[in-house]
Amino acid sequence: MLPQEIIRIKRDGGALSGAQIEAFVAGLVDHSWGEGQAAALAMAMFLQGMDRAETVALTRAMTRSGEVLAWPAADWHGPVLDKHSTGGVGDKVSLMLAPILAACGAIVPMISGRGLGHTGGTLDKFDSIPGYRTAPSLPVLHAALRAAGCAVIGQTAELAPADRRLYAIRDVTATVESIPLITASILSKKLAAGLQGLVMDVKCGNGAFADTPAMALELARSIVEVAGGAGLPTRALVTDMNQVLGHAAGNVLEVLEAVAFLRGEHQAPRLLQVTRLLCAEALLLGRLADGEAAALARVDAVLADGAALEHFARMVAALGGPADFCDRTGQYLQSAPVQRAVPAPRAGFVASKATRAIGLAVVELGGGRRKAGDRIDPRVGFSEVVTIGQRVERGDPLARVHAADEAAAAAAAAALQRCIRIGDEPPVPPPLLIARITEEDCR
Repeated sequence: MLPQEIIRIKRDGGALSGAQIEAFVAGLVDHSWGEGQAAALAMAMFLQGMDRAETVALTRAMTRSGEVLAWPAADWHGPVLDKHSTGGVGDKVSLMLAPILAACGAIVPMISGRGLGHTGGTLDKFDSIPGYRTAPSLPVLHAALRAAGCAVIGQTAELAPADRRLYAIRDVTATVESIPLITASILSKKLAAGLQGLVMDVKCGNGAFADTPAMALELARSIVEVAGGAGLPTRALVTDMNQVLGHAAGNVLEVLEAVAFLRGEHQAPRLLQVTRLLCAEALLLGRLADGEAAALARVDAVLADGAALEHFARMVAALGGPADFCDRTGQYLQSAPVQRAVPAPRAGFVASKATRAIGLAVVELGGGRRKAGDRIDPRVGFSEVVTIGQRVERGDPLARVHAADEAAAAAAAAALQRCIRIGDEPPVPPPLLIARITEEDCR
């Protein structure tokens, strides 16, 4: 099938057949489809949409484009569980959730991605850890899971290679915010990982791809329905992304915050709440707890006794990072040469944030990609970011900017000041949990 004919059908609003979608996916893998052709079809899919049958066909084809892992019960003792987020600014939940679930008895082969658009990528965060291999061989992946119970990695050469290529193309062609493409991308990786249960965190708000509750609910239902049809039990939480999650945005800075969280030294309330809720849903899917209260209690216990931190440390070491990373985190991570406070221009209460613009400011600092293949500066970003409802005086820090040079720091500080609105009265912070979607809700 000629690529241009498949592109034309979707460009004109037609539905692609399973065979045509298979041809596209095969072309992604063997590179018989060029970058321009793949980008053109992605844009046509974005603009014309895809029906449920097309989405399922794309998901299945990308899953089968590489190896599909299996976890025989005789060899692996524990349910194979995972979580995925649609992305946001400062979303480092995966860094804590994987070792928490492992400490509770789950096996967590977490196939993650890199930054898309204004959002940070989980793999980019782990890339900042010296020696950590985000693309290990399957034997190394198995060894890490046996050692730590969890492994946060990217698509290896064997897993969902079609999605890996399409993911990079979407990042630089303004085709990220497509519900069918997001659904197929997420689930092809998760199905290839051989999961037995998946919890989705669908972000909603001005810092998310789904900026309205209607879009977020549509995406959550799409993922739960398609996953269920493929035999993967899935639940979705729709959570707020109208402000930075936690207090840091930027790769090294988020790793530092995650390790501090696991050590119990600092746990931002909203970050703690969403992490606990997602972990509890996963434990219930894996039948590792009887009821939500028991699931939350297990999460709290492995955080309090250090078991989650220990599993994180073992994962880092098993995937090539320093064995004492959690003891000497600050010594292993690079720091930006220029760090300065961003002063509040006036006194008042933090009323709202232009969260997407904050994410783009991190990209401008070098912490994200403008085009596929760009190198990321892991050091840059914002730390100590204020939260909605917080009282500030004139000159108090809204955040601390970490930059490669003075000019970049000044530009980022000015951008952040424009992103944070300060009002005279304390606002009502938006609720963190917006909705919970199960397979029963989609029937």
